[in-house]
Amino acid sequence: MGVVNVTPDSFSDGGRHFEAGSAIDRGLALHADGADIVDVGGESTRPGAARIDVEEELRRVVPVIRELSAAGVTVSIDTMRSATAAGALDAGAAIVNDVSGGLADPKLLDVVADAGVPYVAMHWRGPSADMQSRASYGDVVAEVCDELARRLTAIDAAGIKRDLVVLDPGLGFAKTATHNWELLAHLDRLATLGRPILVGASRKSFLGSLLADGDQPRDSDHREDATVAITALAANAGAWAVRVHEARPSADAVRVVAAIGAAR
Repeated sequence: MGVVNVTPDSFSDGGRHFEAGSAIDRGLALHADGADIVDVGGESTRPGAARIDVEEELRRVVPVIRELSAAGVTVSIDTMRSATAAGALDAGAAIVNDVSGGLADPKLLDVVADAGVPYVAMHWRGPSADMQSRASYGDVVAEVCDELARRLTAIDAAGIKRDLVVLDPGLGFAKTATHNWELLAHLDRLATLGRPILVGASRKSFLGSLLADGDQPRDSDHREDATVAITALAANAGAWAVRVHEARPSADAVRVVAAIGAAR
């Protein structure tokens, strides 16, 4: 899953593809580089990010989704809003990727159920503005599993078919670096929920901290090798997909893991 942020303020590539033409070109390039899905988002969810209104979110994403889907790209819409999801699906999006798992706007679940499309539900404890204050766990893996299981119950109740649901542990969302590593080390426990797992670790700050030069974290543009390492490990652990900023190196890593699996 390749990332296209049509935003001025995303943590890694904010502003680079804010104009529709640039975002479309980026999505086509990710597709050509091996992304099976291009994930288009118009609202930053980085820690501390402020919300934008729905009209602006739609203005940013709809032209991009329309052109990419017309070109044969499978597009997911990265949104927490029902109105944005509906507009994106009308424009050709095939998947809804909701970082709030239906908590930010419960009507979004109804939109997905009515459309009959795949739905990615992420573990979420609150909005970006203060989410890191919620990063308190006794056993992060057990609690994330429990909270995702409760979201699955709500998703079922909304009428979304269970076999269309993908779960995301929400690395970096109300999680410290230690929590992120714990979740990555125990993807097998997340898989016991019975649904495919999406891993979104690309270029995140916990990688910058790991790769720090003294007290200076590695900047986001130079975390790609670590991202690819996580892709290989996630693929080996049976993840359904990884959400990444660069498709080709991660696609190559997946092919290596697949070749070793075939030989095994």
